[in-house]
Amino acid sequence: MLETILSVQPRATTGQGKSREEQIEDIASFVQTKTPQPFDYEAIYKQYPTSYEESMNTVLVQEVIRYNRLLVIMLETLSNVKKALKGLVVMSEELEKLANSLFDNQVPKLWADRGFLSLKPLASWTEDLNNRINFLQTWINEGTPKVFWISGFFFPQAFITGTLQNYARKHIIAIDKLSFEFKMLDDITHHDVKNRPDDGCYIYGMFLEGAKWNPQSHMIEDPMPKELYSDLPLMHLIPVADRIAPELGIYNCPLYKVVSRAGTLSTTGHSTNFVMFMELVTVRNEDVWIRAGVAAFLSLRY
Repeated sequence: MLETILSVQPRATTGQGKSREEQIEDIASFVQTKTPQPFDYEAIYKQYPTSYEESMNTVLVQEVIRYNRLLVIMLETLSNVKKALKGLVVMSEELEKLANSLFDNQVPKLWADRGFLSLKPLASWTEDLNNRINFLQTWINEGTPKVFWISGFFFPQAFITGTLQNYARKHIIAIDKLSFEFKMLDDITHHDVKNRPDDGCYIYGMFLEGAKWNPQSHMIEDPMPKELYSDLPLMHLIPVADRIAPELGIYNCPLYKVVSRAGTLSTTGHSTNFVMFMELVTVRNEDVWIRAGVAAFLSLRY
């Protein structure tokens, strides 16, 4: 409803203050200053070449390619829309839509089509983009992280497969036989992690809807009143061969990228939104949490 109201608001301004064009130019300049420069792909590929022992090198390089694609189009279109507002280049339909989106604090469709899945408004989205780029830049500068911010990945499914692949190659096991055991480390935070685990990986940055994790009882319980989302603690993904999943005492919680829970199958065979199922400890019947619509997410709306 609010999007509809925004779409029909007047496109011209009267009276005192800045004109609409001046406001758009200010917003474009602000976003431009907040947009990081593309990564140096060649240097990163030399530093992190394809390695049989470390699949994370490939994951990093692929992430760099995906984010570069977005950063290049952002910097190019922001520069062009500022020129178009001054009459230096033609204001095409594409640039006009981009200008309208900037004015309405929405992510332009041109960027959303090349960018990561997100429901955030432009201001929060820009901040999120910078956090993601900083996560990758820290990885590049300091080496493979001891703990991974899973929300920072453009394509988290590749990271999950890479974790399984590392274990499979290290222990010479077929990757098809592997599945994850999920261990919650609710007595520490990601800042306390000093070393990488021998097998698997540490991840953080997930949110839970419809339930909360209780660090005292080490299981999921009803959420606090009026609390929409709660943080999931640090998690250890442990690859296990020929694992038989427990039938009782766990809830198979779906993990999505964004809270819409809707996605389509991409060309890779993965969903554009669904990431994986996680096993969360519970004393209640799984039906209780299914009816409550309990799910985990990598990104919220704000």
